[in-house]
Amino acid sequence: MRRWGWIVVAAALTTWPGLWGVSPVATQPATPVVYTIPIAGTIDLGLAPFLARTIRDAEAAGAVAVVLDINTFGGRVDAAVAMRDTLLNSKVRTIAFVNQRAISAGALITLACETVVMTRGGTVGAATPVVGGGTGEPAQADEKTVSYVRSEFRATAEARNRPPEIAEAMVDADVVIANVIEEGKLLTLTSAQAMEHGIADFTADTLEAALEAAGITGAEIRPVEETWAESVVRFLTNPVISSLLMTIGFIGLLVEIRTPGFGVPGTLGLMSLGIFFWGHWIVQLAGWEELLLVTLGIALLLVEVFILPGFTVAGVAGVLALVAGLGMALVGAGATVSAFVTALGRVAVSILVALAGSIVLLRFLPRLPFGRKLVLNTDMEADEGYVSAPESDRQWLGRSGTALSPLRPAGIADIDGTRLDVVSDGAFIDAGTPIHVTRVDGNRIVVRRTSPGQESSDV
Repeated sequence: MRRWGWIVVAAALTTWPGLWGVSPVATQPATPVVYTIPIAGTIDLGLAPFLARTIRDAEAAGAVAVVLDINTFGGRVDAAVAMRDTLLNSKVRTIAFVNQRAISAGALITLACETVVMTRGGTVGAATPVVGGGTGEPAQADEKTVSYVRSEFRATAEARNRPPEIAEAMVDADVVIANVIEEGKLLTLTSAQAMEHGIADFTADTLEAALEAAGITGAEIRPVEETWAESVVRFLTNPVISSLLMTIGFIGLLVEIRTPGFGVPGTLGLMSLGIFFWGHWIVQLAGWEELLLVTLGIALLLVEVFILPGFTVAGVAGVLALVAGLGMALVGAGATVSAFVTALGRVAVSILVALAGSIVLLRFLPRLPFGRKLVLNTDMEADEGYVSAPESDRQWLGRSGTALSPLRPAGIADIDGTRLDVVSDGAFIDAGTPIHVTRVDGNRIVVRRTSPGQESSDV
């Protein structure tokens, strides 16, 4: 019995892969499982983590494929590059189902999939990079940017054994392919043309038909939707929202400098910048480098305000560090030079708007009931006991005398036997008229004509 026990233990040790550093193989489900993810609308940075999470889940579940249901006119280059890298490194099979169109950034994502299926009447291509599309008429990017995107398309096509010249012609109008595209034209392929030139593998009109064409039958289709956190991140990384968060953050910090202690404006400013960085950290735009640059910029600006008055080297360096850090947080690893310049412009506009907003806010905030508790008021009103009159002049308050010269309104008066320069309260007073001192305002002694029967003690 003892010998049989040792045999059982030895068998367990030799067959347990976890003891030898070998991971157990994921069990394939009886029914093949396919994950589907929609790639629709504008390609933005929030799609990259969504795609990466879907592929991880598919690998863990032992899925046979991940299908990208594509219908897009394109979007950000850096977002498409990040998704392209995820697709090329995927351990699970990836299928692009071009459901109508895969234009611009969508074409790069399509090329990165192992299998491409297109619907009848679909299109793919027209991927030349443009700039300025968010603020005005789009214009073609510079040659350096076009060259970079062209190389990304060629490398992707080569990795998936597709014609690299066809992929290049989608980006660069200077590429000429005999009987396919002439010089000065961008290549966009229909479904039939994509099949002819080796870009598409199959054509199908439905997702089920696309799976059958790709050799997957009887599969369980699991549509994947964004989680609430991924939806929030996509909202926060929207160009309009991220610019608004930056502006609110700057306004809060600028107002906090002029308020006593640390209160609501500073808290709101730090929260806005924190939310900005959190959203861009999740989509792998912001990292420690960007965070350190922004922190250094804020620190240098505080030194400029509190330690080195005036605008010196600390202020200039602080502004540059702040703009660079925030600008880097707005673009991804695949960003072009023009995209980075656009990001810096967004940061500069946010700073200018924040400066104008903080000036307006500081001007009107003290007039609001709650604002008086936030903004440091440096005005010293006379009716609150703050006076600048010399103590020697205040002794004449309430005393009486006679005007020695006409007061029109300034002149000379005799007050208790002393000749003084006085000013009437607005009315002209003739010489010899009895007067009394009503107030001492700074270095002015203000007098008024004495009414008949009025005594000096009544004043």
